[in-house]
Amino acid sequence: MATRQLLAELGAAFEQRSGCAVAIEAVGGVDAAKRVAAGEAFDVVVLSADAIDKLIAAGHLQAGSRVEVVRSSVGIAVRAGAPTPDVSSEDALKDAVRTARSIGYSTGPSGTALLALFDRWGMGDELRGRLQQARPGVPVGTLVAQGEVELGFQQLSELIHVDGITVLGVMPAELAFDTYFSAGLPIGLAGDSEKAAHVRALLDHMTSPDAAAAKRRQGMEPA
Repeated sequence: MATRQLLAELGAAFEQRSGCAVAIEAVGGVDAAKRVAAGEAFDVVVLSADAIDKLIAAGHLQAGSRVEVVRSSVGIAVRAGAPTPDVSSEDALKDAVRTARSIGYSTGPSGTALLALFDRWGMGDELRGRLQQARPGVPVGTLVAQGEVELGFQQLSELIHVDGITVLGVMPAELAFDTYFSAGLPIGLAGDSEKAAHVRALLDHMTSPDAAAAKRRQGMEPA
């Protein structure tokens, strides 16, 4: 879901330029990986780099087909009008987390990394009853906007499109929380040279310097 808006924009631009129709289906990353592993037909999949690597290792995607598409930072948000805690450093963020009455996180890579961070801080048990994982496909920002959670963590590209919240910023640089989203190709694509050429052209477009402005518009950076 983090790349939904970006892929829609880049896909539309490629379609206009090439005349090749592009249909993109955006679902939660966990669900997408399960569908790939189950053998669902598709021409290209975009997921976190580690998820692509796991699918390649399991034989569900072509070996060596991973292409880095975009780098994404994790944002932090509160409900619009709520107090805005300092999250500019690791110590400040730790204090904000410790005082938050409830914390929302996603099912994607940012959520996994966040739980690991809380455990590293020695706060895992302390926070357990205050953590709420968003349902697949439901933005954490929505939970924040509705007042279901006080402090929300999700890819910045998802938070910036949610009304009713204030984005405090991204995770402090020293925590190295960025996620790389990559593309992978299905095994069957190798036998369809015409379709493979279209997919390669699409990926070339998505990773070209011309795509940098769109990535930044959507809260991300070139990989």
